[in-house]
Amino acid sequence: MTSGFLQFANHYLMWNEGPLIWISDALIALTVVGIVATLTYTKRWGWLWREWITTTDHKRIGIMYLVCALLMLFRGGVDALLMRTQLAFPGEHFLNAEHYDQIFTTHGTIMILFMAMPFIFALFNIVVPLQIGARDVAFPYLNAISFWLFFFGALLFNISFVFGGSPDAGWVSYPPLTELGYDPGPGENYYLVAINLSGIGTIATGINFLVTILRMRAPGMTWNRVPLFTWSVLASCIVILAAFPALTVALALLLLDRIAGTHFFTILHGGNPMMFINLFWVWGHPEVYIVILPAFGVYSEVVATFSRKAIFGYKSMVVSLLLISVISYLVWAHHFFTMGAGADVNTFFAIASMCVGIPTGVKIFNWLFTMYRGRIRLTLPMLWTLAFIPNFVTGGATGILLAAAPEDYQYHNSYFLIAHFHQTLIGGVVYGMLAGMYYWWPKMFGFKLDEKSGKIAFWLWNIGFYVCFMPQYALGLMGMQRRMYTYPVNMGWNTLNLVSTIGAYLMGLAFLVIVWQILYSIRHGERDVTGDPWDGRTLEWSLPSPVPEYNFAVIPTVTSRDMWWAAKYEGQMEHVRPRAEDIRDIHVPKHTARPFLIGLSFFIAGFGLVFEWYVLTAIGLASVLCCLLLRALEEDDEMVIAADAIRQHEATLGRV
Repeated sequence: MTSGFLQFANHYLMWNEGPLIWISDALIALTVVGIVATLTYTKRWGWLWREWITTTDHKRIGIMYLVCALLMLFRGGVDALLMRTQLAFPGEHFLNAEHYDQIFTTHGTIMILFMAMPFIFALFNIVVPLQIGARDVAFPYLNAISFWLFFFGALLFNISFVFGGSPDAGWVSYPPLTELGYDPGPGENYYLVAINLSGIGTIATGINFLVTILRMRAPGMTWNRVPLFTWSVLASCIVILAAFPALTVALALLLLDRIAGTHFFTILHGGNPMMFINLFWVWGHPEVYIVILPAFGVYSEVVATFSRKAIFGYKSMVVSLLLISVISYLVWAHHFFTMGAGADVNTFFAIASMCVGIPTGVKIFNWLFTMYRGRIRLTLPMLWTLAFIPNFVTGGATGILLAAAPEDYQYHNSYFLIAHFHQTLIGGVVYGMLAGMYYWWPKMFGFKLDEKSGKIAFWLWNIGFYVCFMPQYALGLMGMQRRMYTYPVNMGWNTLNLVSTIGAYLMGLAFLVIVWQILYSIRHGERDVTGDPWDGRTLEWSLPSPVPEYNFAVIPTVTSRDMWWAAKYEGQMEHVRPRAEDIRDIHVPKHTARPFLIGLSFFIAGFGLVFEWYVLTAIGLASVLCCLLLRALEEDDEMVIAADAIRQHEATLGRV
């Protein structure tokens, strides 16, 4: 019995891997016990089930996306600190080579697919229906399914660290390195199944919000009056629907190579690894714009609000967003200039990669001109926006260097590239998501986050960011290659690596301050009693904070681009504020457990695929089918909020 348990523990629980696994197991166990004990002691199990797990309210789904994104930022950040600790000194053996490979694989995958994506989806859900004057998204049930598919995909990927083994072939997972002969075990299967599971939810989200924006805008909201954040979401959804199917196909074919004996990417059997690389980057570079476009939308809203001016060059902003969504499909081959495609191909993609910087530059100037002679308020959202501009300009300039094919032969796979894409993805996406989180936090929860601790976190993060990544440009030019887990003492890289590691720890400290800021503000944060704490411009600020389940008691009529600003300062309040006699019964979707059960069933099926336990896979897929059949047979899927109850609620808020 004991020997059997030890064999199971060493093979699946990886107890022979050393202290890091033991510490992780202990922390996970303590966290689970703590959550269960807290929910039991406070008698919150029913509340958790009724209000969150079974919800179809887009605002609550957005909050759950936000919580997941912050948790994944923590997990990905811990991975980054482990890597920087390993590289702080030459000849270090804090991590062995295999463990380091697993860490940088999970770090990249989590930050791109399980942190940045749920962060933007959080803002999609929380903001878009409110900005366009809609009561809900187009497909509320599908929206809940999308979240639970993401959640269980992320859960499946993260348990690989403590059960079975993590993927270790890099976040791009190129074959033949990822073929079964070179990478046995469940680690790569975790990667392939978890990302595809989450990707199904992503495609559904893209469909959902595209239809929502196209079909559910309030009366009078013409395309010339759509807020810029909503425009950025529309552009992002277009890219999602065109790019994510390519990733789905690539990962599915690689999974078939591993578990079904096919040879799509096996050279000796007629396959071609370059086919995977092309499919991956047909998704991979547009993915950068999937996550950065909503950040551009956030900056546009923040700059206009805290400059107290309409955005400069609205139409050029819209055109530039849409141009980026198109040009993003014409740049993927710059990721493998050194693969030998030839001068003609490299020239085309080099020119396209440089061209994508033009519409981006347009937006930078528009934001600056909006701030020019504006009455700027240095709130937390505005600070993160201002910090983004020099960051992204630097990242964009180094991107132009990488886009030049001859120069890329020098920079390719070096730490210069590492510094560049962290400067754009952190300095662009994460800064944008944090700005959006601070900006819309009062709308989500009814209170502001504490400014004092937030500014401490802001400066720690920004100082740490430059200290961490500026030395990496120099390291790349000095010859340090990415994915190196150690280096000799005589390479001249010692000091710069130590400085970079110090910067990473400063950013980690900043994250802890943000966590403290949230916990402190829950009790002591300034309460939003007006629904408009920032003196905002768009329709979401016309609603109370937090927003009621039905969003708008009466759908507003839009007569201006910044409708809430026009209502407040141009005498158009009657188009926005409800009249008691106009309030009618409102139909909203019933809460249901089926989206959660569909996600759980896919998780079971995916777990079976990872370990090739096909009975488990069959059980999971059968459960999915049962849930779908029950949904197809459902006739009553709505509930009614009575007009009298709405009038009473609006009256207590002083709105009617």
